[in-house]
Amino acid sequence: MSQQDVAIPTPDGDARAFVFTPDEGQGPWPAAIIFMDAPAIRPALFDMGERLAQAGYYVLLPDMFWRAGPYPPLDIATLRTGNPQQQALFAKLRASTANDRAMRDTRAFLDWLSRQPRAKADKVGVTGYCMGGGIALRAAGTYPGRVAAAASFHGGNLATDEASSPHLLAPKITARVLVAGADEDSSFPKDQCERLTAALKDARVEATVSIWKGARHGWVPTDMPVHNPEAAERHWKEVVALFDETLKS
Repeated sequence: MSQQDVAIPTPDGDARAFVFTPDEGQGPWPAAIIFMDAPAIRPALFDMGERLAQAGYYVLLPDMFWRAGPYPPLDIATLRTGNPQQQALFAKLRASTANDRAMRDTRAFLDWLSRQPRAKADKVGVTGYCMGGGIALRAAGTYPGRVAAAASFHGGNLATDEASSPHLLAPKITARVLVAGADEDSSFPKDQCERLTAALKDARVEATVSIWKGARHGWVPTDMPVHNPEAAERHWKEVVALFDETLKS
């Protein structure tokens, strides 16, 4: 695995992150950022970084919970049983970030990528999962001159009544957008899907927004109990196509 641990300076301190590059060649390769899901940094996300890298990308996987300091891996199965230690760890990690912090971090990530000789970061692709799906859309709306493609998979709360809802950034987005919601997901029901679709259409954003039938919230990472191999492979096909068409042209 072509993995490198890096520390990225941000206004709040050095963020832990991981870089993945293709096994062959020296680059420069188009740059992409993977925004993690809520179960935090773990081997399944490293596998995703590696797979995207082997499709021809310089991939940055930042730890969005870096402010919490070093932490042991979350045990997803134990967390779901209500284990108090795992729940306390999860609460600590989730409390370490917020929308404003994530966007400050994202600017630092984009700036860092622009300084890497093996990365082509004049335009960047971002893809996010679960909580990372919202981060990906916010990144596209906050840094429209730098994010050229944005994908969200089984993301939630993408078009709510909250003032910080990602869909409100649609008028600022210039990236191509791909959103795939989870089936029977209370955090992204049909009405949110329709609201997000309308917001992006009104803003004339080139976007595909849908809910994938049969794919449950969290279907992409292989270690999730709801992992859906068929839907995960569809995800890989579509996100790589999105990035290839926008970042390699």
